[in-house]
Amino acid sequence: MIFEIKSVNHKYFECSFRITRGYAFLEDKLKSYLQGEISRGKVDVYLQIETLEDADVQVQVNHSLAAGYCQAFRELQERYGLPDGPSLALLSRYQDIFTVHRAPENEEEIWQAVLEVAQPALDSFLRMREVEGEKLREDILSRAEKILTLVDQVEEHTPQTVADYQERLRGKIQELLGDAHLDEQRVLTEVAVFADKVAVDEETVRLRSHFQQLQKLSQSQDPVGRKIDFLVQEMNREANTIGSKSVNSQIAYLVVDIKSEIEKIREQVQNVE
Repeated sequence: MIFEIKSVNHKYFECSFRITRGYAFLEDKLKSYLQGEISRGKVDVYLQIETLEDADVQVQVNHSLAAGYCQAFRELQERYGLPDGPSLALLSRYQDIFTVHRAPENEEEIWQAVLEVAQPALDSFLRMREVEGEKLREDILSRAEKILTLVDQVEEHTPQTVADYQERLRGKIQELLGDAHLDEQRVLTEVAVFADKVAVDEETVRLRSHFQQLQKLSQSQDPVGRKIDFLVQEMNREANTIGSKSVNSQIAYLVVDIKSEIEKIREQVQNVE
C-alpha cells in the first residue's frame, strides 16, 4: 500500500484524491480524517492499494459480446478472403468481453490498514508544515517591526509638517498685507485647522494595536490564517488613511514603504493555516 500527501496554498480546505479503483468508499473517510488535522490548503492524496494474490476473484465472460466479435471477424474473413478466422489470442485483446469480480471486502479492516500507512505520512507532513510555519512567523514579525519603525518616522515628521505650514502661511499673509498688522490669532486658528486635517495619531495608534494583535496571533497554536488576513486588511486601511492625509513628501514616501511591507505580509499570510 502506498500513501502520499502534498498540499499547496489555498484560502480554505480542499481535498482531491487518486485512489485505486474499487476503493472509492475511502474518500469520505480520508477527507474527514485529514480535515481534523488540516484546516487550510489544497491537499492532494494518492492512495494505491495492491490486490492480494490469494483474494477471491471471479472472471466472467460476456458470451453475447464474444459471439458478436466472432461473427464480425468471420464476416471480414469471408468478404476479404483472409486466411485466419477468430482465435482465442485475438479475442483476449478485447477486455470488455471479461468482467472481474472480487469477493466483498471488509471495509473497516481496509480502513484500519489505510490508517496505519496514512498516520506516519500525515505526521511527517504536519512536521514539515510546522517548520515552514515558524519561518513564516519570523518573516512576518520582522516585517512588522520594520513597519513600526516607519510609523515612528511618520510621527516624527508630522509636527514639522505643521510648523512648515505655519511658516508658509505667515509668509503668504505678510506678502499680501505688506506693512499692515498681522492677526496672530487668525494665523493660529488656520494652523490649528490644518493640524487637525493632517493629524495621523489615531491611525498610528490603531496600527500599533493591530501589530500587537498580530504578535499574539503568531503565538497561537490554533489556525489563525484567516484572522491575520483580516487584520492585514485593517492595517492597509490605516496606511491608506495616513497617505490621504499626507501633504509632506517624506511622509508620502514612508507610507509607500509601509504599504509595500504590509503587502508582503499579506502574501505570506496566504501560506498560514
